[in-house]
Amino acid sequence: MGPRALRPRRRQLLRAGLAATAGVGAALLCGCSDRGSGRAAFRTREIEARWVGAEHARGHRLRDAATLRSVHEPWPAPARRVGALVLGGGVAGLAAARGFIGQGTEDVHVLEVEDTAGGNARGHSMAGLACPLGAHYLPLPGPEAHEVSEWLHEIGLLRTDAAGRLVPDERHLCHSPQERLYFEGQWVEGLLPPAAPGSPRLAQYHRFAGRVATLRGGSRARGAGAAPAFALPSHRAAWSAELAELDGMTFAAWLGRERLDDPALRSYLDYCCRDDYGAGPGVVSAWAGLHYFASRHGFGAPGDEHDSSGPRDAVFTWPEGNAWLTARLAQPLGSERLHTGHLVLAVREERGQVAVLSLNVREGRLQHWQAAVAVCALPLFVARHVVAPAAVEVRAALQQAAAALTYAPWLVANLHLDKPLFDRGGAAPAWDNVLHGSRGLGYVDATHQMLSPVRPGGIVLTAYHALDSAERAALLADDPRPWAERVLSDIEVAHPDLRQRVQRIDLMRYGHAMAVPRPGLQRHPALQALRAARGRLRFAHADLAGYSVFEEAFTAGCEAALPPWPTA
Repeated sequence: MGPRALRPRRRQLLRAGLAATAGVGAALLCGCSDRGSGRAAFRTREIEARWVGAEHARGHRLRDAATLRSVHEPWPAPARRVGALVLGGGVAGLAAARGFIGQGTEDVHVLEVEDTAGGNARGHSMAGLACPLGAHYLPLPGPEAHEVSEWLHEIGLLRTDAAGRLVPDERHLCHSPQERLYFEGQWVEGLLPPAAPGSPRLAQYHRFAGRVATLRGGSRARGAGAAPAFALPSHRAAWSAELAELDGMTFAAWLGRERLDDPALRSYLDYCCRDDYGAGPGVVSAWAGLHYFASRHGFGAPGDEHDSSGPRDAVFTWPEGNAWLTARLAQPLGSERLHTGHLVLAVREERGQVAVLSLNVREGRLQHWQAAVAVCALPLFVARHVVAPAAVEVRAALQQAAAALTYAPWLVANLHLDKPLFDRGGAAPAWDNVLHGSRGLGYVDATHQMLSPVRPGGIVLTAYHALDSAERAALLADDPRPWAERVLSDIEVAHPDLRQRVQRIDLMRYGHAMAVPRPGLQRHPALQALRAARGRLRFAHADLAGYSVFEEAFTAGCEAALPPWPTA
Protein backbone atom coordinates (compact mmCIF):
# COMPACT_ATOMS: atom_id res chain seq x y z
CA MET A 1 0.00 0.00 0.00
CA GLY A 2 1.41 2.93 -0.15
CA PRO A 3 5.15 3.47 -0.28
CA ARG A 4 5.43 6.49 -2.23
CA ALA A 5 3.99 7.68 0.77
CA LEU A 6 7.23 7.32 2.13
CA ARG A 7 8.54 8.35 -0.93
CA PRO A 8 7.71 9.70 1.12
CA ARG A 9 6.34 6.42 2.27
CA ARG A 10 4.59 3.63 0.43
CA ARG A 11 2.39 0.87 1.76
CA GLN A 12 3.06 2.04 5.18
CA LEU A 13 0.04 0.11 6.24
CA LEU A 14 0.96 0.01 9.85
CA ARG A 15 -1.14 -1.91 12.30
CA ALA A 16 -4.73 -1.28 11.31
CA GLY A 17 -6.23 -3.60 13.69
CA LEU A 18 -8.63 -6.38 13.82
CA ALA A 19 -10.58 -5.79 10.68
CA ALA A 20 -8.44 -7.52 8.19
CA THR A 21 -9.34 -10.85 6.69
CA ALA A 22 -8.91 -14.27 6.12
CA GLY A 23 -9.09 -17.88 5.90
CA VAL A 24 -7.75 -19.59 2.89
CA GLY A 25 -10.76 -19.76 0.56
CA ALA A 26 -9.37 -20.98 -2.72
CA ALA A 27 -11.05 -20.40 -6.06
CA LEU A 28 -10.18 -20.79 -9.73
CA LEU A 29 -9.97 -17.87 -12.11
CA CYS A 30 -9.94 -18.45 -15.83
CA GLY A 31 -7.23 -16.94 -17.92
CA CYS A 32 -8.42 -16.10 -21.40
CA SER A 33 -6.97 -15.70 -24.85
CA ASP A 34 -7.36 -12.39 -26.61
CA ARG A 35 -7.22 -13.19 -30.29
CA GLY A 36 -7.99 -10.42 -32.70
CA SER A 37 -7.03 -7.60 -30.34
CA GLY A 38 -3.44 -7.32 -31.48
CA ARG A 39 -2.19 -8.90 -28.25
CA ALA A 40 -0.44 -12.25 -28.07
CA ALA A 41 -2.96 -15.08 -27.84
CA PHE A 42 -2.67 -17.89 -25.33
CA ARG A 43 -4.74 -20.81 -24.26
CA THR A 44 -7.44 -20.57 -21.66
CA ARG A 45 -6.39 -21.96 -18.30
CA GLU A 46 -7.26 -21.77 -14.65
CA ILE A 47 -5.54 -19.53 -12.10
CA GLU A 48 -5.90 -20.33 -8.42
CA ALA A 49 -6.97 -17.37 -6.27
CA ARG A 50 -7.29 -17.50 -2.50
CA TRP A 51 -7.56 -15.34 0.59
CA VAL A 52 -4.59 -15.40 2.95
CA GLY A 53 -3.47 -13.50 6.02
CA ALA A 54 -5.45 -12.18 8.93
CA GLU A 55 -8.64 -13.69 10.32
CA HIS A 56 -11.30 -10.99 10.22
CA ALA A 57 -13.68 -13.25 12.14
CA ARG A 58 -11.44 -12.96 15.21
CA GLY A 59 -11.85 -9.22 15.51
CA HIS A 60 -15.54 -9.43 14.76
CA ARG A 61 -16.01 -11.57 17.87
CA LEU A 62 -15.97 -8.28 19.78
CA ARG A 63 -19.50 -7.83 18.42
CA ASP A 64 -20.63 -11.31 19.48
CA ALA A 65 -23.22 -11.34 22.26
CA ALA A 66 -21.64 -14.27 24.10
CA THR A 67 -18.25 -12.58 24.04
CA LEU A 68 -19.72 -9.36 25.37
CA ARG A 69 -21.42 -11.23 28.21
CA SER A 70 -18.11 -12.74 29.30
CA VAL A 71 -16.73 -9.25 29.92
CA HIS A 72 -19.41 -8.56 32.53
CA GLU A 73 -19.17 -11.94 34.24
CA PRO A 74 -16.48 -12.72 36.87
CA TRP A 75 -13.10 -12.93 35.16
CA PRO A 76 -11.08 -16.17 35.49
CA ALA A 77 -9.02 -16.57 38.64
CA PRO A 78 -6.24 -16.50 39.45
CA ALA A 79 -5.02 -13.69 37.23
CA ARG A 80 -1.62 -13.90 35.59
CA ARG A 81 0.52 -11.14 37.07
CA VAL A 82 3.17 -9.52 34.82
CA GLY A 83 5.38 -6.46 35.01
CA ALA A 84 4.17 -4.72 31.85
CA LEU A 85 1.55 -5.57 29.26
CA VAL A 86 1.38 -4.36 25.66
CA LEU A 87 -1.91 -4.75 23.80
CA GLY A 88 -1.31 -5.17 20.08
CA GLY A 89 1.71 -6.56 18.25
CA GLY A 90 2.00 -4.05 15.41
CA VAL A 91 4.94 -1.70 14.97
CA ALA A 92 3.90 0.56 17.88
CA GLY A 93 3.31 -2.36 20.25
CA LEU A 94 6.59 -4.06 19.39
CA ALA A 95 8.46 -0.77 19.80
CA ALA A 96 6.85 -0.27 23.22
CA ALA A 97 7.89 -3.78 24.29
CA ARG A 98 11.44 -3.06 23.14
CA GLY A 99 11.35 0.15 25.19
CA PHE A 100 10.35 -1.70 28.35
CA ILE A 101 13.09 -4.29 27.88
CA GLY A 102 15.65 -1.57 27.27
CA GLN A 103 14.75 -0.01 30.61
CA GLY A 104 15.17 -3.28 32.46
CA THR A 105 11.56 -4.52 32.54
CA GLU A 106 12.09 -8.06 31.28
CA ASP A 107 8.66 -9.27 32.41
CA VAL A 108 6.85 -7.57 29.51
CA HIS A 109 4.21 -9.45 27.53
CA VAL A 110 2.51 -8.64 24.22
CA LEU A 111 -1.01 -9.77 23.27
CA GLU A 112 -1.61 -10.01 19.51
CA VAL A 113 -4.85 -11.22 17.93
CA GLU A 114 -3.29 -12.69 14.78
CA ASP A 115 -0.99 -15.68 14.50
CA THR A 116 2.01 -13.48 13.70
CA ALA A 117 3.00 -10.05 14.93
CA GLY A 118 3.71 -7.09 12.66
CA GLY A 119 0.32 -5.54 11.98
CA ASN A 120 0.35 -4.02 8.50
CA ALA A 121 4.02 -4.98 8.12
CA ARG A 122 3.72 -8.75 7.89
CA GLY A 123 5.16 -11.04 5.26
CA HIS A 124 4.14 -14.01 3.14
CA SER A 125 5.72 -16.66 0.91
CA MET A 126 4.79 -18.11 -2.49
CA ALA A 127 6.68 -21.00 -4.05
CA GLY A 128 9.43 -20.44 -1.50
CA LEU A 129 9.74 -16.75 -2.43
CA ALA A 130 9.27 -14.13 0.29
CA CYS A 131 6.84 -11.28 -0.41
CA PRO A 132 5.01 -8.58 1.60
CA LEU A 133 1.43 -8.50 2.83
CA GLY A 134 1.53 -4.77 3.46
CA ALA A 135 4.19 -2.12 4.05
CA HIS A 136 7.21 -2.90 1.93
CA TYR A 137 9.88 -0.29 2.50
CA LEU A 138 11.34 2.26 4.89
CA PRO A 139 12.98 5.53 3.81
CA LEU A 140 16.11 6.70 5.56
CA PRO A 141 14.80 8.40 8.72
CA GLY A 142 15.14 12.13 9.20
CA PRO A 143 16.67 13.79 12.28
CA GLU A 144 13.35 14.06 14.12
CA ALA A 145 12.86 10.27 14.00
CA HIS A 146 15.95 9.69 16.13
CA GLU A 147 14.46 6.63 17.89
CA VAL A 148 14.13 4.92 14.50
CA SER A 149 17.72 5.82 13.57
CA GLU A 150 19.04 4.52 16.87
CA TRP A 151 17.30 1.18 16.39
CA LEU A 152 18.44 0.88 12.76
CA HIS A 153 21.99 1.48 13.98
CA GLU A 154 21.50 -1.16 16.65
CA ILE A 155 20.47 -3.82 14.11
CA GLY A 156 23.17 -2.85 11.61
CA LEU A 157 21.19 -1.04 8.91
CA LEU A 158 22.93 2.22 9.74
CA ARG A 159 26.62 2.44 10.59
CA THR A 160 28.89 5.26 11.72
CA ASP A 161 31.46 6.37 9.16
CA ALA A 162 34.88 7.92 9.82
CA ALA A 163 33.33 11.39 10.07
CA GLY A 164 30.83 10.22 12.70
CA ARG A 165 27.86 10.29 10.33
CA LEU A 166 25.23 7.57 10.12
CA VAL A 167 25.28 5.96 6.68
CA PRO A 168 23.10 3.10 5.39
CA ASP A 169 24.24 -0.42 4.73
CA GLU A 170 23.85 -0.39 0.95
CA ARG A 171 23.13 -4.11 0.83
CA HIS A 172 19.67 -3.36 2.19
CA LEU A 173 18.89 -0.36 -0.03
CA CYS A 174 16.56 -0.73 -3.00
CA HIS A 175 18.43 -1.76 -6.12
CA SER A 176 18.20 0.25 -9.32
CA PRO A 177 16.10 0.81 -11.32
CA GLN A 178 13.81 1.89 -8.50
CA GLU A 179 10.60 3.07 -10.16
CA ARG A 180 8.85 3.70 -13.45
CA LEU A 181 5.48 4.84 -14.84
CA TYR A 182 3.36 3.33 -17.62
CA PHE A 183 2.27 6.44 -19.50
CA GLU A 184 0.58 6.68 -22.90
CA GLY A 185 1.54 3.19 -23.98
CA GLN A 186 5.12 2.96 -22.77
CA TRP A 187 7.21 2.90 -19.60
CA VAL A 188 9.02 6.07 -18.53
CA GLU A 189 11.51 6.55 -15.71
CA GLY A 190 10.23 7.92 -12.40
CA LEU A 191 6.61 8.36 -11.41
CA LEU A 192 5.92 11.92 -12.58
CA PRO A 193 4.32 12.15 -16.05
CA PRO A 194 6.73 13.71 -18.59
CA ALA A 195 6.42 17.38 -19.49
CA ALA A 196 7.81 19.06 -22.61
CA PRO A 197 10.23 21.99 -22.17
CA GLY A 198 8.36 25.26 -21.99
CA SER A 199 4.96 23.56 -21.65
CA PRO A 200 2.20 24.79 -19.29
CA ARG A 201 2.48 21.41 -17.53
CA LEU A 202 6.14 21.93 -16.74
CA ALA A 203 5.33 25.43 -15.49
CA GLN A 204 2.81 23.96 -13.05
CA TYR A 205 5.35 21.38 -11.91
CA HIS A 206 7.76 24.20 -11.12
CA ARG A 207 5.07 26.22 -9.34
CA PHE A 208 4.07 23.29 -7.14
CA ALA A 209 7.75 22.59 -6.38
CA GLY A 210 8.18 26.22 -5.35
CA ARG A 211 5.22 26.14 -2.96
CA VAL A 212 6.51 22.94 -1.33
CA ALA A 213 10.00 24.42 -0.98
CA THR A 214 8.62 27.60 0.58
CA LEU A 215 6.61 25.66 3.14
CA ARG A 216 9.54 23.37 3.94
CA GLY A 217 11.82 26.36 4.46
CA GLY A 218 9.49 28.18 6.84
CA SER A 219 11.32 26.93 9.94
CA ARG A 220 14.73 27.98 8.60
CA ALA A 221 13.47 31.55 8.35
CA ARG A 222 12.86 31.50 12.10
CA GLY A 223 16.51 30.78 12.81
CA ALA A 224 18.88 27.91 13.51
CA GLY A 225 17.56 25.21 15.80
CA ALA A 226 13.91 25.94 15.03
CA ALA A 227 11.64 22.96 14.56
CA PRO A 228 10.86 22.22 10.90
CA ALA A 229 7.43 23.08 9.53
CA PHE A 230 7.03 19.45 8.38
CA ALA A 231 8.62 16.48 10.11
CA LEU A 232 8.28 12.76 10.78
CA PRO A 233 6.99 12.17 13.38
CA SER A 234 4.65 15.09 12.77
CA HIS A 235 4.20 16.12 16.43
CA ARG A 236 7.85 17.24 16.45
CA ALA A 237 7.22 19.81 13.73
CA ALA A 238 6.44 23.46 14.32
CA TRP A 239 2.82 24.60 14.13
CA SER A 240 1.56 27.89 12.81
CA ALA A 241 -1.58 29.66 11.65
CA GLU A 242 -0.58 28.90 8.06
CA LEU A 243 -0.31 25.16 8.77
CA ALA A 244 -3.60 25.21 10.68
CA GLU A 245 -5.23 26.80 7.62
CA LEU A 246 -3.83 24.03 5.42
CA ASP A 247 -5.15 21.42 7.83
CA GLY A 248 -8.59 23.00 7.66
CA MET A 249 -9.15 22.45 3.92
CA THR A 250 -8.87 19.55 1.51
CA PHE A 251 -5.82 19.17 -0.70
CA ALA A 252 -8.08 19.51 -3.76
CA ALA A 253 -9.37 22.86 -2.47
CA TRP A 254 -5.81 24.10 -1.96
CA LEU A 255 -4.75 22.98 -5.44
CA GLY A 256 -7.73 24.83 -6.86
CA ARG A 257 -6.85 27.95 -4.93
CA GLU A 258 -3.29 27.76 -6.27
CA ARG A 259 -4.60 27.17 -9.81
CA LEU A 260 -2.70 23.91 -10.09
CA ASP A 261 -5.05 22.11 -12.42
CA ASP A 262 -2.90 20.30 -14.97
CA PRO A 263 -4.46 16.82 -15.43
CA ALA A 264 -1.11 15.01 -15.28
CA LEU A 265 -0.06 16.80 -12.08
CA ARG A 266 -3.47 16.18 -10.53
CA SER A 267 -3.32 12.50 -11.49
CA TYR A 268 0.12 12.15 -9.93
CA LEU A 269 -0.94 13.87 -6.70
CA ASP A 270 -4.07 11.73 -6.56
CA TYR A 271 -1.87 8.65 -6.81
CA CYS A 272 0.43 9.94 -4.06
CA CYS A 273 -2.44 10.60 -1.66
CA ARG A 274 -4.14 7.26 -2.28
CA ASP A 275 -0.81 5.48 -2.01
CA ASP A 276 0.11 7.04 1.33
CA TYR A 277 -3.23 7.77 2.91
CA GLY A 278 -5.79 5.53 1.20
CA ALA A 279 -7.85 8.47 -0.12
CA GLY A 280 -7.52 11.14 -2.77
CA PRO A 281 -6.99 14.93 -2.67
CA GLY A 282 -10.71 15.54 -2.34
CA VAL A 283 -10.69 13.74 1.02
CA VAL A 284 -7.31 14.31 2.69
CA SER A 285 -6.26 17.66 4.10
CA ALA A 286 -4.00 20.09 2.28
CA TRP A 287 -1.59 19.68 5.17
CA ALA A 288 -1.42 15.92 4.49
CA GLY A 289 -1.01 16.35 0.73
CA LEU A 290 1.91 18.72 1.24
CA HIS A 291 3.35 16.73 4.17
CA TYR A 292 3.76 13.83 1.76
CA PHE A 293 6.53 15.82 0.02
CA ALA A 294 7.64 18.42 2.56
CA SER A 295 8.41 15.95 5.37
CA ARG A 296 10.89 14.10 3.15
CA HIS A 297 12.59 15.01 -0.11
CA GLY A 298 10.36 17.80 -1.37
CA PHE A 299 9.08 17.87 -4.93
CA GLY A 300 11.39 18.25 -7.92
CA ALA A 301 10.17 19.17 -11.37
CA PRO A 302 11.98 17.65 -14.38
CA GLY A 303 15.25 19.45 -14.84
CA ASP A 304 15.50 20.58 -11.22
CA GLU A 305 18.49 19.60 -9.11
CA HIS A 306 16.17 17.16 -7.31
CA ASP A 307 14.30 15.76 -10.27
CA SER A 308 11.03 13.90 -9.59
CA SER A 309 11.43 12.04 -12.89
CA GLY A 310 14.58 10.37 -11.58
CA PRO A 311 15.24 7.95 -8.71
CA ARG A 312 13.84 8.84 -5.34
CA ASP A 313 15.77 9.09 -2.13
CA ALA A 314 17.29 5.80 -1.02
CA VAL A 315 14.95 3.41 0.78
CA PHE A 316 15.46 0.15 2.66
CA THR A 317 13.51 -2.77 1.28
CA TRP A 318 13.46 -6.57 1.41
CA PRO A 319 11.59 -9.30 -0.48
CA GLU A 320 9.15 -9.68 2.45
CA GLY A 321 8.87 -5.90 2.85
CA ASN A 322 8.77 -4.40 6.31
CA ALA A 323 8.13 -7.83 7.79
CA TRP A 324 11.93 -7.99 7.82
CA LEU A 325 11.86 -5.16 10.37
CA THR A 326 8.97 -6.38 12.52
CA ALA A 327 10.50 -9.85 12.72
CA ARG A 328 13.58 -8.28 14.30
CA LEU A 329 11.47 -6.24 16.68
CA ALA A 330 9.56 -9.35 17.77
CA GLN A 331 12.52 -11.75 17.98
CA PRO A 332 13.72 -10.79 21.50
CA LEU A 333 10.27 -11.54 22.92
CA GLY A 334 10.14 -15.17 21.84
CA SER A 335 6.98 -17.21 22.21
CA GLU A 336 7.21 -16.88 26.00
CA ARG A 337 6.41 -13.16 25.93
CA LEU A 338 4.68 -12.70 22.57
CA HIS A 339 1.21 -14.24 22.86
CA THR A 340 -0.38 -14.53 19.42
CA GLY A 341 -3.99 -15.54 18.89
CA HIS A 342 -5.10 -13.44 21.89
CA LEU A 343 -8.10 -11.15 21.34
CA VAL A 344 -8.26 -8.33 23.90
CA LEU A 345 -11.84 -8.14 25.21
CA ALA A 346 -11.62 -5.61 28.04
CA VAL A 347 -9.11 -3.31 29.71
CA ARG A 348 -9.77 -1.52 32.97
CA GLU A 349 -7.64 0.46 35.35
CA GLU A 350 -7.82 -0.69 38.94
CA ARG A 351 -6.11 0.55 42.04
CA GLY A 352 -2.38 0.10 41.51
CA GLN A 353 -2.71 -1.99 38.33
CA VAL A 354 -4.26 -2.52 34.92
CA ALA A 355 -6.51 -5.55 34.42
CA VAL A 356 -7.02 -7.14 30.98
CA LEU A 357 -9.34 -9.89 29.81
CA SER A 358 -8.26 -11.71 26.65
CA LEU A 359 -9.59 -14.63 24.65
CA ASN A 360 -7.17 -17.30 23.48
CA VAL A 361 -8.91 -17.85 20.14
CA ARG A 362 -7.15 -21.13 19.38
CA GLU A 363 -8.09 -22.71 22.69
CA GLY A 364 -11.38 -20.87 23.22
CA ARG A 365 -10.21 -19.94 26.72
CA LEU A 366 -10.51 -16.65 28.61
CA GLN A 367 -7.44 -15.32 30.38
CA HIS A 368 -7.19 -12.68 33.09
CA TRP A 369 -4.04 -10.53 33.21
CA GLN A 370 -2.84 -8.01 35.75
CA ALA A 371 0.06 -5.63 35.11
CA ALA A 372 1.63 -2.76 36.96
CA VAL A 373 1.60 -0.77 33.70
CA ALA A 374 0.13 -1.28 30.22
CA VAL A 375 0.36 0.24 26.75
CA CYS A 376 -2.67 0.08 24.49
CA ALA A 377 -1.26 -0.24 20.97
CA LEU A 378 -4.60 -1.11 19.39
CA PRO A 379 -6.15 1.03 16.65
CA LEU A 380 -8.46 3.56 18.26
CA PHE A 381 -11.62 2.23 16.65
CA VAL A 382 -10.96 -1.01 18.57
CA ALA A 383 -9.63 0.61 21.75
CA ARG A 384 -12.81 2.66 22.21
CA HIS A 385 -14.81 -0.57 22.64
CA VAL A 386 -12.50 -2.45 25.02
CA VAL A 387 -10.59 0.14 27.06
CA ALA A 388 -11.98 1.88 30.15
CA PRO A 389 -9.40 4.44 31.36
CA ALA A 390 -9.67 5.51 34.99
CA ALA A 391 -9.25 9.21 34.22
CA VAL A 392 -12.50 10.77 32.99
CA GLU A 393 -10.65 13.14 30.65
CA VAL A 394 -8.72 10.27 29.03
CA ARG A 395 -11.93 8.28 28.64
CA ALA A 396 -13.56 11.23 26.88
CA ALA A 397 -10.50 11.79 24.68
CA LEU A 398 -10.54 8.15 23.57
CA GLN A 399 -14.16 8.34 22.45
CA GLN A 400 -13.68 11.70 20.72
CA ALA A 401 -10.49 10.64 18.95
CA ALA A 402 -12.00 7.39 17.70
CA ALA A 403 -15.07 9.23 16.43
CA ALA A 404 -12.87 11.69 14.52
CA LEU A 405 -11.01 8.98 12.59
CA THR A 406 -12.03 7.23 9.39
CA TYR A 407 -10.14 4.27 7.95
CA ALA A 408 -9.28 3.18 4.42
CA PRO A 409 -9.71 -0.46 3.39
CA TRP A 410 -6.92 -2.04 1.32
CA LEU A 411 -6.32 -5.04 -0.89
CA VAL A 412 -2.83 -6.52 -1.32
CA ALA A 413 -2.35 -9.19 -3.98
CA ASN A 414 0.72 -11.37 -4.50
CA LEU A 415 0.96 -12.90 -7.96
CA HIS A 416 3.31 -15.83 -8.55
CA LEU A 417 4.62 -15.85 -12.14
CA ASP A 418 6.51 -18.66 -13.80
CA LYS A 419 8.51 -16.28 -16.02
CA PRO A 420 9.10 -12.55 -16.49
CA LEU A 421 6.31 -10.63 -18.17
CA PHE A 422 6.38 -9.26 -21.69
CA ASP A 423 7.43 -5.62 -21.33
CA ARG A 424 6.36 -2.83 -23.65
CA GLY A 425 9.04 -0.37 -24.75
CA GLY A 426 10.64 2.31 -22.63
CA ALA A 427 12.15 2.20 -19.16
CA ALA A 428 13.44 -1.16 -17.93
CA PRO A 429 11.55 -3.24 -15.32
CA ALA A 430 11.88 -1.65 -11.89
CA TRP A 431 11.16 -2.40 -8.26
CA ASP A 432 8.09 -0.12 -8.22
CA ASN A 433 5.87 -0.07 -11.31
CA VAL A 434 2.88 2.28 -11.55
CA LEU A 435 0.24 2.61 -14.26
CA HIS A 436 -0.86 6.19 -14.94
CA GLY A 437 -4.57 6.76 -14.37
CA SER A 438 -5.15 3.30 -12.91
CA ARG A 439 -7.49 2.76 -9.99
CA GLY A 440 -4.82 0.48 -8.53
CA LEU A 441 -1.49 1.64 -7.12
CA GLY A 442 0.74 -0.46 -9.34
CA TYR A 443 2.94 -3.32 -8.24
CA VAL A 444 6.36 -3.98 -6.77
CA ASP A 445 8.61 -6.83 -7.77
CA ALA A 446 9.15 -8.74 -4.52
CA THR A 447 12.07 -10.56 -6.15
CA HIS A 448 13.76 -7.35 -7.34
CA GLN A 449 16.32 -7.49 -4.53
CA MET A 450 17.60 -10.92 -5.56
CA LEU A 451 21.17 -10.56 -6.78
CA SER A 452 21.12 -13.64 -8.99
CA PRO A 453 19.51 -13.24 -12.44
CA VAL A 454 18.46 -16.89 -12.25
CA ARG A 455 15.14 -17.26 -10.41
CA PRO A 456 14.21 -20.93 -10.37
CA GLY A 457 11.14 -20.31 -8.23
CA GLY A 458 9.74 -17.73 -10.64
CA ILE A 459 8.76 -14.16 -9.77
CA VAL A 460 6.33 -12.63 -7.27
CA LEU A 461 4.66 -9.30 -7.97
CA THR A 462 2.81 -7.51 -5.16
CA ALA A 463 -0.06 -5.27 -6.26
CA TYR A 464 -1.75 -2.69 -4.03
CA HIS A 465 -5.26 -1.26 -4.14
CA ALA A 466 -6.59 1.47 -1.84
CA LEU A 467 -10.35 1.01 -1.73
CA ASP A 468 -13.29 3.25 -1.10
CA SER A 469 -14.96 2.81 2.28
CA ALA A 470 -18.10 1.67 0.46
CA GLU A 471 -16.15 -1.40 -0.73
CA ARG A 472 -15.29 -2.57 2.79
CA ALA A 473 -18.26 -4.92 3.10
CA ALA A 474 -17.49 -6.54 -0.28
CA LEU A 475 -14.04 -7.48 1.02
CA LEU A 476 -15.70 -9.96 3.37
CA ALA A 477 -16.96 -12.09 0.48
CA ASP A 478 -15.86 -15.71 0.54
CA ASP A 479 -15.14 -15.72 -3.18
CA PRO A 480 -11.80 -14.03 -3.99
CA ARG A 481 -12.26 -14.27 -7.77
CA PRO A 482 -13.82 -10.83 -8.37
CA TRP A 483 -10.93 -9.19 -6.54
CA ALA A 484 -8.35 -11.29 -8.37
CA GLU A 485 -9.97 -10.28 -11.63
CA ARG A 486 -9.76 -6.63 -10.63
CA VAL A 487 -6.03 -6.98 -10.02
CA LEU A 488 -5.41 -8.82 -13.29
CA SER A 489 -7.46 -6.38 -15.35
CA ASP A 490 -5.51 -3.48 -13.91
CA ILE A 491 -2.02 -4.83 -14.63
CA GLU A 492 -2.62 -6.53 -17.99
CA VAL A 493 -3.03 -3.14 -19.65
CA ALA A 494 0.76 -2.95 -19.58
CA HIS A 495 1.46 -6.71 -19.69
CA PRO A 496 -0.77 -8.57 -22.20
CA ASP A 497 0.67 -11.98 -21.29
CA LEU A 498 -0.08 -11.58 -17.56
CA ARG A 499 -2.76 -14.28 -17.36
CA GLN A 500 -0.50 -16.74 -19.15
CA ARG A 501 2.32 -16.20 -16.68
CA VAL A 502 0.36 -16.09 -13.39
CA GLN A 503 0.34 -19.41 -11.53
CA ARG A 504 -1.52 -18.33 -8.37
CA ILE A 505 -2.87 -15.20 -6.69
CA ASP A 506 -2.88 -14.79 -2.89
CA LEU A 507 -5.00 -11.89 -1.67
CA MET A 508 -4.81 -10.09 1.67
CA ARG A 509 -7.70 -7.82 2.72
CA TYR A 510 -7.55 -5.04 5.27
CA GLY A 511 -10.93 -3.73 6.36
CA HIS A 512 -9.45 -0.81 8.32
CA ALA A 513 -5.93 -0.51 7.00
CA MET A 514 -5.02 3.05 7.95
CA ALA A 515 -6.42 6.25 9.37
CA VAL A 516 -7.19 8.83 6.66
CA PRO A 517 -5.81 12.33 7.44
CA ARG A 518 -8.97 14.32 6.80
CA PRO A 519 -9.09 18.06 7.51
CA GLY A 520 -8.89 18.93 11.19
CA LEU A 521 -6.95 15.92 12.47
CA GLN A 522 -3.51 17.49 12.92
CA ARG A 523 -3.20 18.80 16.48
CA HIS A 524 -6.65 17.39 17.28
CA PRO A 525 -7.08 17.93 21.06
CA ALA A 526 -8.29 14.38 21.71
CA LEU A 527 -5.37 12.78 19.86
CA GLN A 528 -2.94 15.02 21.70
CA ALA A 529 -4.54 14.13 25.05
CA LEU A 530 -4.11 10.40 24.39
CA ARG A 531 -0.47 10.85 23.40
CA ALA A 532 0.13 12.86 26.58
CA ALA A 533 -1.62 10.39 28.94
CA ARG A 534 0.93 9.29 31.55
CA GLY A 535 -0.96 7.06 33.94
CA ARG A 536 -0.66 3.30 34.36
CA LEU A 537 -2.40 2.93 31.00
CA ARG A 538 -0.91 4.68 27.98
CA PHE A 539 -1.65 4.76 24.26
CA ALA A 540 0.66 4.11 21.31
CA HIS A 541 -0.45 3.82 17.70
CA ALA A 542 0.01 5.57 14.37
CA ASP A 543 -3.63 6.63 14.78
CA LEU A 544 -2.41 9.25 17.24
CA ALA A 545 -0.82 11.06 14.28
CA GLY A 546 -3.98 10.81 12.20
CA TYR A 547 -2.26 8.82 9.46
CA SER A 548 -0.23 5.63 9.22
CA VAL A 549 3.54 5.37 8.63
CA PHE A 550 6.33 3.43 10.29
CA GLU A 551 8.06 6.42 11.91
CA GLU A 552 4.84 7.56 13.59
CA ALA A 553 4.03 4.13 15.02
CA PHE A 554 7.57 3.32 16.14
CA THR A 555 8.02 6.69 17.87
CA ALA A 556 4.64 6.44 19.60
CA GLY A 557 5.61 3.04 21.00
CA CYS A 558 8.98 4.29 22.23
CA GLU A 559 7.44 7.34 23.91
CA ALA A 560 4.68 5.35 25.62
CA ALA A 561 7.21 3.09 27.36
CA LEU A 562 9.26 5.95 28.80
CA PRO A 563 9.36 6.49 32.57
CA PRO A 564 8.31 7.80 34.97
CA TRP A 565 5.44 5.45 35.75
CA PRO A 566 3.09 5.76 38.76
CA THR A 567 4.41 3.97 41.81
CA ALA A 568 1.45 4.13 44.16
